[in-house]
Amino acid sequence: MDTSYDLVVIGAGPGGYVAAIRAGQLGLKTLLVEKSASLGGTCLNVGCIPSKALLESSEAYAHAAEGLAGFGVAATGVTFDLAAMQARKAGIVKDLTDGIRLLLKKNKVTVVQGRGELAGPGSVRIHGEAGVDTVQAANVLLATGSVPIELPFLPFDGERVVSSTEALAFDAVPKHLVVVGGGAIGLELGSVWRRLGAQVTVVEMLPQIAPFADKMLARTLERALKKQGLEILTQHRVTGACIEGDVLHVSVVDAKGAERVLAADKVLVAVGRKPYSEGLGLANAGLAVDEKGRVPIDEHFRTGAAGVWAIGDLVAGPMLAHKAEEEGVAAVLRMAGKAGHVDAGAIPNVVYTEPELAQVGLTEDEATARGLKAKVGKFFYKANGRARSLGADEGLVKVVADAESDRLLGVQILGARASELIAEATLALSLKASAEDVALTCHAHPTLAEMLKEAALAVDGRAIHA
Repeated sequence: MDTSYDLVVIGAGPGGYVAAIRAGQLGLKTLLVEKSASLGGTCLNVGCIPSKALLESSEAYAHAAEGLAGFGVAATGVTFDLAAMQARKAGIVKDLTDGIRLLLKKNKVTVVQGRGELAGPGSVRIHGEAGVDTVQAANVLLATGSVPIELPFLPFDGERVVSSTEALAFDAVPKHLVVVGGGAIGLELGSVWRRLGAQVTVVEMLPQIAPFADKMLARTLERALKKQGLEILTQHRVTGACIEGDVLHVSVVDAKGAERVLAADKVLVAVGRKPYSEGLGLANAGLAVDEKGRVPIDEHFRTGAAGVWAIGDLVAGPMLAHKAEEEGVAAVLRMAGKAGHVDAGAIPNVVYTEPELAQVGLTEDEATARGLKAKVGKFFYKANGRARSLGADEGLVKVVADAESDRLLGVQILGARASELIAEATLALSLKASAEDVALTCHAHPTLAEMLKEAALAVDGRAIHA
């Protein structure tokens, strides 16, 4: 291993490895340091990808067992093999992590396993199995991501009280899974285990699940999940737990102070994540975290230390893999003397439940809170031919535009394949399009995407099929 680099990236999650690849493409001599044997970080190993693999497997089972009759297909005796589902998940993860390693090699990025630590200006210590090495770097990019938040009165034990990591790897379906937190992670994993037969109770402290979401869509999603058999307790908070034999008794209190005890064999704590900066040596470079544990940066991802940059979950903003990727690329472009920018107002957010919830930009309430006068167009899945043919007519598309300029402010979608449909809305938002621009764009028929056009037309009361 050389001892001098143009760039040392600490952390090989989505932000770090993507940044390293882009740096290699730009001709920067790049070293990527990762403490784990597998590349890809939380997202690829114990987050985004494995959760989607299990979601798809469980959805396929539920559809075969309960949903095919509506298509005129008779299926009897449908069963599932949890071990095979887990093996499929592991295979997908391995293929993708191996692919990342090949991409890094292709782009001449040196990869070292070890814990990276800032040793001072332009200096990084790498703690590996063979000892400690020190390298010099013109630039250092911190991309160490985040870790699950642990409740002080409900600490993780990896068996009964688990984080998303363990909840992705159960070797048996829980009898009763209590999920603390009604955000994306809790709802997605709760959906997986409910479809496979678990009793699932979601406890959310706030008035709605998916707290970031448009209120109307969040309420509609809650109704859909309840129909699927999830018990959802909003405005409830967990106050404690105790173990009696094989049962974990979880105490919850509602908004009026009434207490209830839930008896569970597994508790998934999914109340959020916090930046991971442990052992990063920030003080050695004269850096400190803010009150939320984040590394302060300027608008170009530079920290207060010369040549040190930070991205992803380690800095302010939503903790999303695609945000980290875009920030990593933008930071590297800046290092190379090129233009690099991330439009913070056009970052999509998705909950991969069934139906899916996706949104980008401002909700109607957020626009109003900013003093903007908004006009809204809505279009429902049940009025779309493609949705009806898919047997997926639950949900809606909502377009929010500025009442004076017609400029697009945000789009919210609840329904089948919302995670794919939101890309068009994100592009339109990024290009500063108006609702009229979307409304006048020809969309293929029959497609789900036509609903975005219809919702944009509905902003001015001109929807054709509503």
